[in-house]
Amino acid sequence: MVNNALNSLKMLGIDCDLPTKPHELLEKFTKWGIDYTLFDHEPVFTVEESRDVDAKILGQHTRNLFLRDKKGKMFLVTLRVDTPVDLRKLEGVIGAGRLSFGSPERLWQYLGVRPGSVTPFAIINDHEKLVTPIWDADMMDADIVNCHPLLNTMTVSMSPAGWQEFAKAISRDDVRILNLDDARP
Repeated sequence: MVNNALNSLKMLGIDCDLPTKPHELLEKFTKWGIDYTLFDHEPVFTVEESRDVDAKILGQHTRNLFLRDKKGKMFLVTLRVDTPVDLRKLEGVIGAGRLSFGSPERLWQYLGVRPGSVTPFAIINDHEKLVTPIWDADMMDADIVNCHPLLNTMTVSMSPAGWQEFAKAISRDDVRILNLDDARP
């Protein structure tokens, strides 16, 4: 299933030379005893493009903001797909100054994924822990949360407890679960 998706992307000319391949991530989930359900679908690059795919998969869907502050500190904020955020207000909530979006080159360098495939699971590639993962507390209250497993042709559904087991398994005790209500416009 994963190999078919990778072959399809290669035929489309999309780079699949990921530092951690989706099938490797899924194998680790299995090794760590993390339950998940995998869905294959056409590539989606934006929240808008994913609406039709999301409608077919039960659970809370997510979006990810790869951000950088004026001091160069990086953040990966994962929140409910429908949660509005004002970046200026988010600065105060996460303790950052003057946030902006990280470039595709920086995204690749630090998290090993391309735009459209950003996912909280990309922190598996951040061996130096230079990107602070922030997970929306409201999202983590859902029964099932959905996101890409490092590639935007697949979606993984798993419980928030599974997400926390993943973070523990890769020694990411720096994941911050924050209430983002004060970051709303």
